[in-house]
Amino acid sequence: MEGKRILYVTTEMVPYFPENPMSSQALDLPKLMQSNGADVRIFMPRFGAINERRHQLHEVIRLSGMNMIINDLDQPLIIKVASVPGERLQVYFIDNDEYFKRKEVYGEDNQQFSDNDERSIFFAKGVLETVKKLNWKPDVVH
Repeated sequence: MEGKRILYVTTEMVPYFPENPMSSQALDLPKLMQSNGADVRIFMPRFGAINERRHQLHEVIRLSGMNMIINDLDQPLIIKVASVPGERLQVYFIDNDEYFKRKEVYGEDNQQFSDNDERSIFFAKGVLETVKKLNWKPDVVH
């Protein structure tokens, strides 16, 4: 794994998300890959439940400011970044008020949000566009 560039994409990760098996593994795997010499970049959505002040998220102006067309709507892409406490890992957050500002993550009142498909597409396209802007080519996408 020495020298490999790994793009790690997740929707949940400790400490930004409540601890569960998926959110814990989403932190443990990149830590392990990095300790084995990989260059790891982590991306996740900036859901409304993530406290920007507590987790010290800040906008990356040079990566933000692009718009993406989703379902015939022009949506702004905002990129924020934070460092995982106690680790040498950075997390890039894909943000957009229309899709991710809500306090609930996937739905409310036992109903999924009707635009979860658009939200997922926006997130995936946002990751790809940001990686291009970073001029960073991953060897592995996880």
